[in-house]
Amino acid sequence: MPPGSEWDTAALIVADKKYVWHPFTPMAAWCAPDHDPLVLVRGQGALLWDSEGRQYIDGNSSIWTNIHGHNHPHINAAIRRQLDLVAHTSFLGFTNPAAIRLAEAIVGLFPPATLSRVFFSDDGSTGMEAALRIVEQFWRLQGSDRAEFVAFRDGYHGDTAGAASLGANVMFGNDSSEWRPPVRQAGSIADLERLPGREVERIAAVVIEPLVQGAAGMKLWPAGTLAALRAWCDRTGILLVADEVLTGFGRTGRMFASEHEDAFPDVMVLGKALTGGYLPLSITAVTEKVFTPFSVSGGQERTLFYGHSYTGSALGCAAAIASLEVFSREKVLHNLGGKIDLLRQRLATIDALSCVREVRQCGFIAAVELIASESAFGEAVCLAARRGGLLTRSIRNIVVLMPPFCITESELVQSVEALRKAVLEVCDTPAMVPLALL
Repeated sequence: MPPGSEWDTAALIVADKKYVWHPFTPMAAWCAPDHDPLVLVRGQGALLWDSEGRQYIDGNSSIWTNIHGHNHPHINAAIRRQLDLVAHTSFLGFTNPAAIRLAEAIVGLFPPATLSRVFFSDDGSTGMEAALRIVEQFWRLQGSDRAEFVAFRDGYHGDTAGAASLGANVMFGNDSSEWRPPVRQAGSIADLERLPGREVERIAAVVIEPLVQGAAGMKLWPAGTLAALRAWCDRTGILLVADEVLTGFGRTGRMFASEHEDAFPDVMVLGKALTGGYLPLSITAVTEKVFTPFSVSGGQERTLFYGHSYTGSALGCAAAIASLEVFSREKVLHNLGGKIDLLRQRLATIDALSCVREVRQCGFIAAVELIASESAFGEAVCLAARRGGLLTRSIRNIVVLMPPFCITESELVQSVEALRKAVLEVCDTPAMVPLALL
């Protein structure tokens, strides 16, 4: 019996279309009678199976979260051990061994005298929300008027109200009047250096996705950008916030993107791959300088009134500890180097296609930008790749390839070839050929 054949796919799809609301999904098209969504039921390593028993390579690491593969025995065992103790207890006024051990392990990954304190949240968006509130209160506790944030154009830092104000509202055409901090957009370090002194004095922090802007289509920063920004923040006394939700935990070839230019921030937000892609958990790590105003004696104003019911989840923390252990047990970063090189070599076969504007790569992150500007082209390529056994997702006309680190070399070659054939299939379809190619 093929994997998944015991599932009643038709009944599941009917129930999904009747009861479920999917994120970032046009629901009219999703619920259309002719739309036949995949029902994913099982995973092993870099592979997934649907309810009909069809096998796919997980080409976007289950929305950029899964790094060691599905059903990893070490992470599975850690979660089971924690389940036998307790799944979750309140972190408000209490603590638990898993959260303590994880905080210690994470801080141990940073250089001395940098990030030293960990605040837990649920996901990247809430981790960034915590970062914004920490920064705002940090300055307020010191009687400073600094309250403005700088975010870079095309940046994406989450979709909760405050985090979305840094870029997502504009990116997705939803510039609503929800609560948000004052935000200034910049395009480059040069933009910041041209700011008058009186405006610089109002800035509380600059927020950046180091090395690569993810939701913008994996846009790469020029070399030296992060180091230059760190230097500018040091000169002006402004805090630097690094959004490493995407780039953290090996995606760029090092544990953190900040390592590449030896430019560690005052605040770092981590999520997605933190638990190996198993459970929701994020971290907002801060320096002792940022934490100190909250820890001195005083009244209620020195308490950070922010947190969620599942903050410091023991299950999530147990999974994250196990994921960090896998890095050392399996020499993940060492072994990843060869796969990064192989990915670069194979992507050259796509970069040569006439309908491809650009192929971008940063570590184990790859993006194929099509010449056509319409998002329908990217979606069509993803559907064609699915027929070739590869699951991934597009960002408008940009198709992203970000498989788990555990992917075998043969699976990696298969992934790029499936993507190459999908691009050719879409470009060779008369109804889909962009005018520039006619």
